[in-house]
Amino acid sequence: MSSVSRPTPPWAIVTLREVMVKARDRSYLISTLVTLVLIVGTVVFNAYMSTRADEYTVAVTEMQSTALENPAKEVVEAANEAGQADSGNTSFEAIFADSPEQAEELVRSGEADAALLVGYDGWTLTGNEELDGGLQQGIADALRAYTLEINAGYAGTTAEALLAGSEFQTALLDGNTENQFMAQFTGFVFGFLFYMAAIIFGMAIATSVLEEKQNRVVEILATAIPIRQLLYGKVAGNTVLAMIQLALYAGAALLALNFTDTAELAGTIIPASGWFLVFFLAGFLILASLWAMIGSMASRSEDLNNSSGPVLTIIIAALFAGLFAKGQLLVAASYVPVISTVAMPVRMLNGDVPLWETFLSLAIALAAAYALLRFGEKIYRRAVMQSGGALTLRKAMKLES
Repeated sequence: MSSVSRPTPPWAIVTLREVMVKARDRSYLISTLVTLVLIVGTVVFNAYMSTRADEYTVAVTEMQSTALENPAKEVVEAANEAGQADSGNTSFEAIFADSPEQAEELVRSGEADAALLVGYDGWTLTGNEELDGGLQQGIADALRAYTLEINAGYAGTTAEALLAGSEFQTALLDGNTENQFMAQFTGFVFGFLFYMAAIIFGMAIATSVLEEKQNRVVEILATAIPIRQLLYGKVAGNTVLAMIQLALYAGAALLALNFTDTAELAGTIIPASGWFLVFFLAGFLILASLWAMIGSMASRSEDLNNSSGPVLTIIIAALFAGLFAKGQLLVAASYVPVISTVAMPVRMLNGDVPLWETFLSLAIALAAAYALLRFGEKIYRRAVMQSGGALTLRKAMKLES
C-alpha cells in the first residue's frame, strides 16, 4: 500500500521563503558577521582589561625625620604589597627626587604618574593633568593603614587591637553578592540583544507586510493561501531568524568566555542564557503580531514610524528592566509579558528563583502571545486588503473581514 504524503502547510512555505530570502541577503549576512566579531572582541577585550597589570610610578622625596627615614616611600611600598595581595596585577614603584620641585618635574615630564609629598600640613598626591582612580585608591588605602599603624604605636597599642571587632562580611537575604556585577552586565547584554532583535526583525515584518500591500502582492497570495496562513508564516519565519541570530551571538560570547580567564562565569551564565532564549521566543511572538498589525494598517513607510511608538515603548521598557529594575520591581517585571524576556533571566542571575515561578511567567507570556496572535490575525485579515490612507486600530476593528 502506497503512503500518501501530506501537503506542506501554507504557513510553512511562507516561513521557509522568509528564511531563505533573508539568508541570501548580503547586508544581513555581513551585519550578522560583524556583530559576531564585535561580541567576541568585546568579551576578549574585557577579559584582557580585567587581567591587565596596572603599574604606577610614584615620585617621593627624601625626608629627614627622627622616627622614620622616608614615610612616603613606605606608603608606596605598602600600596604595592596590598595591590599584589588583592589582585596580583597592580604594582606601585617609588622613584626618588631630591626636592618636591624635582618630584613635580618628574610628573610633568611623564617619568612618574604622580608625586606623593608630605609636609607639615599633611600629604598631597600630585598628578599632571589627571589622577588614575586605581592610583588614588591604592595610595589612600595604604596611607590610612600606615597612619593607623604609626598612631597606634604612639598610643602604646597595635593597629590590630584598635580595629578588633570591626571585621564584617556582606550578605543578601535574596541573592548572591558575588553575582551582582555579573547580573548587571548580563542584564545589559540581554536587554540590548532583545532590543536590537525586536526592532530589526519586527520592523522587517512590518515593512514586508506594507510592501506586499502597496504592490498588491497580498491580493495575489490571498487567492492561493488563506490570509491567516500568510501572517503565521511571516511571524514564524522572522521568529526563527531572530532565534538563530541570538543563539549565534550567545554561543559566540560563551565560547569566547571559555578561552579567557573568565571561563568560570560561563557556568553561571549558560542556564540564564538558555532561559533568555526561551522567553525571547514568547516575547518576540507578541511583538511580531504587533508589528504585523502595524504594517497591515499602514499605507506608506512614514505610517510605520508614526504608529510604532507603543511597540517601541514596550521594547524600551524591557531594556530598562534589564538595566535598572531591582527588588520587588524586578519580581513584578518578571511576570509581565515581553518585559519578562529580560527580567526573569536577570532574576535568575541575582539569586535562586523557584522553578514554578519561571514556568508561571513563561505560561503567562505564551498565553499572551497566543491571544495577541489571534487578535493580530483578525486585524491583519481586515486591514491588509484596504487601500487608501492609514488605518487606526479602531477603524480596522470596524472593517468587515
